[in-house]
Amino acid sequence: MCGISGKLSFNGSRITRELIRKMNNQIVYRGPDDEGIYVDKCIGLGQRRLSINDLRSEATAPITNEDGTLWLVFNGEIYNFKELRQTLERRGHCFKTSTDTEVIVHAYEEYGYRCLDYFNGMFAFALWDSRKEELFCARDRLGKKPFCYSLDQNSFRFGSEIKSLQVDPTFHSQPDYSSIDTYLSYGYIPAPFSAFEGVKKLQAGHFLVCSKNREVKIERYWQPPSQEINYPHSLDEIKRSLKQRLEEAVKLRMVSDVPVGALLSGGIDSTTVVALMAQQSDVPINTFSMGFEGGENSELPYAKLLSERYGTQHHEFIVAPNAAEVLPLLVKHYNEPFSDSSAIPTYYISKHAREHITVALTGDGGDESFAGYTRYVELRRWYRMTQKYSVAKPLFKFARNILKMAPLTNSLSKINRGLLMMSGNLPDMYRLQMMSGLKPEEKDDLYTGDFKQCMALQEQSDPISYFGNEFDLDAIEYAMRHDQTFYLPDCLMVKSDIASMANSLELRAPLMDFNLVEYAAQLPIQYRCSGSIGKWIMRETFKDLLPREILEKPKTGFSLPLGNWLREDLNEMLRDFLLDSKAISRGIFDPQKVEKMICQHEQGVRSWQNRLWNMLVLEIWFREFVDSR
Repeated sequence: MCGISGKLSFNGSRITRELIRKMNNQIVYRGPDDEGIYVDKCIGLGQRRLSINDLRSEATAPITNEDGTLWLVFNGEIYNFKELRQTLERRGHCFKTSTDTEVIVHAYEEYGYRCLDYFNGMFAFALWDSRKEELFCARDRLGKKPFCYSLDQNSFRFGSEIKSLQVDPTFHSQPDYSSIDTYLSYGYIPAPFSAFEGVKKLQAGHFLVCSKNREVKIERYWQPPSQEINYPHSLDEIKRSLKQRLEEAVKLRMVSDVPVGALLSGGIDSTTVVALMAQQSDVPINTFSMGFEGGENSELPYAKLLSERYGTQHHEFIVAPNAAEVLPLLVKHYNEPFSDSSAIPTYYISKHAREHITVALTGDGGDESFAGYTRYVELRRWYRMTQKYSVAKPLFKFARNILKMAPLTNSLSKINRGLLMMSGNLPDMYRLQMMSGLKPEEKDDLYTGDFKQCMALQEQSDPISYFGNEFDLDAIEYAMRHDQTFYLPDCLMVKSDIASMANSLELRAPLMDFNLVEYAAQLPIQYRCSGSIGKWIMRETFKDLLPREILEKPKTGFSLPLGNWLREDLNEMLRDFLLDSKAISRGIFDPQKVEKMICQHEQGVRSWQNRLWNMLVLEIWFREFVDSR
């Protein structure tokens, strides 16, 4: 696991080692063990290394091929690198190291761009081909590792994080207000867009080729298969196949030359991963769980149950977080406004786990493949209702227009959202359901007139709406595919990657093994969601491995006392940041409406915790990444 950066010049200007070192220095925490730099005329490549496999300094990237015509920087892990290496050696390729990184170089020599089809892992890389004078960049199928870039008339820059791009003195960028509007709806900015004009993020399952003459090609090389209509296998066969695939995924991710453990919540996904790890290990697995003082619905008792069954070396932490201190730190790490509050526990547990291990397995990705979210069932219910009352859609739209003339209240907001759900199509319904921040009617009430006009002039539409129901899928199938395209890579994986790498901890997710994801995508939907029971096939397959209490408990997220923080610990910061002259001068929010929201939240009249949290994160981001530049 590492951090990468680099630059390709189009105008003949030389790239200096000093520049690449400055880009690397912005992300030292991603790779505290070593640094590698390659510079040759128009190209510069840099890497900070967190040593996992082959700990020798000779194995630090940039890695080259036998004749020095290819140079690679790489962030991630190729789990099947040993099998690939054997195949490539039989074809005559010579290896200098034992790393998975070098496998990418020789696979590219052998297969070209299609080398991506052979990799099972998480990755973002950039490979300079001096013969073709082009840079080949790629991001893994499900977007576990990040890759951002900027392109102008003179150069192409790239990095694991945007802050690496910003140290280049020739880089200039302004906030992208259309993307900020998207952030205020969802709490994150989906790829390919970013919070900065001129900066893009490579989408999951895509590769990019940039030539020295400034030609850029971006292609998608993978997406989950569509469901098979007639699935001939019996339930027992499906269970055996599912178990075999997940066992293999876990086994591959336990390969490491440094200590490996697991982040253990009390949910089905992480407990299943830990159970399979314990079965494959000769020594007790290190497991890590945490809770917050003041948090509700703690999963610590369930994690302890699993730990006791399998005799893990369990580490349990109860944290009293200093929200006013950790929030600016996290905003700085995330590069863009990002308001998923579970980044806080992810950061803290990564910090504690790193004191004992370097690699941790997680249960990420199970919900999106096996219908684990309760909102999937809710969406299906709404969708079936709209089909039943489809003739009334014009009436629902008419009622919405009438409500727009009334003052915005909590009750009217709920009614309006219900009418929106009843009058929309499936993509519109899911888009509305995923809005964790400001809803359309709230933006209309809160935005200033100038900002509304600015949004009206923007050409970029809501990127979440780009995903239509072209496969004519069941509502739950649609939601899972949608989440694998946007929510999983651009929210959940960003949260996990940044929070863990801020503490130099590598996270691996067996349930995101692409072979397993492809298999799950082809199962009939009733195996993944039976009635209102999500992850039905997971429960059936692994019920002998897990305590009954875990199998039967309802799904719970990590509960943070956000509402209390905004009334107490963060209240002074909230008022100082959202109501001072700097915030008002941005011209985004009506200050009187903002103050009304804060007062209502303070008095318990209405909970605005998610909206106020989004707005606070945004203002801290402005001060860190815009005002200070």
